[in-house]
Amino acid sequence: MRKTPRRRPSKAAAKPKGKAHLLGLGLDNQDGHKRITRAEEFTLVGGSEETHGRMTETVVKTFETLKQRGKHLQTVEPHELAEILHKSTPR
Repeated sequence: MRKTPRRRPSKAAAKPKGKAHLLGLGLDNQDGHKRITRAEEFTLVGGSEETHGRMTETVVKTFETLKQRGKHLQTVEPHELAEILHKSTPR
């Protein structure tokens, strides 16, 4: 009996597999507030009001860029994600 080789889907058609989650951690909180922002694909914890706001803005812009590029957190290459995060960070 001959085995037929399995066809692999192209990378462009690959569906996201597994789970991916971004975690943002702010360490500059001195006012005693516990700041936590959660979404399906990210969690932000801690930080001053300013830092937490910057982290939130960064991940929102990051996911907007991923959507524009037709990519998912599970499938984007780490170097590309790092580039997007860097460009999405407010100055």
